[in-house]
Amino acid sequence: MARRRNPFDIFNDFEEMFEEMLREFERMGPGEHISGPFFYGFSINQRPGEEPEIREFGNIRPERGRIEIGERKPLVDVFDTDKTVQIVAEMPGIEKEDVELNVEGRELEIKASRGDRKYHEFVELPADVDIDTARASYKNGVLDITLNKVEKNKGRKRINVE
Repeated sequence: MARRRNPFDIFNDFEEMFEEMLREFERMGPGEHISGPFFYGFSINQRPGEEPEIREFGNIRPERGRIEIGERKPLVDVFDTDKTVQIVAEMPGIEKEDVELNVEGRELEIKASRGDRKYHEFVELPADVDIDTARASYKNGVLDITLNKVEKNKGRKRINVE
């Protein structure tokens, strides 16, 4: 029988990542400079009757025993309604002209860059969407995207053969 992991063990993981980040900074040689801010975190979302969904965000990521500093992952929430899919992303410090959005299949790519602030994330969409009806707005650091779902075939239709 598999033993369930204690939910508070995640704090031990955070402590290990933080200690590794400090070791990386100590290894920097004289004259090397990395500007901040640095942040890393998890967003946890659980819908009734479903498994929790855990997503990373931030501009530092633990990779292969190292801390990698690069593009930030914006904090993203996806809302699936009957007729639409709404995506809300927090990306402070940029302007709406800096945002680039691309949809291919069930994947939305969010990119933005202004000065040293760079955001990049791929978001898996929960349904097929009509890209011709997409609407997006950016205000006060919050990007709001609404995509209409593609209606599924309803009922039965006769197709004539020519």
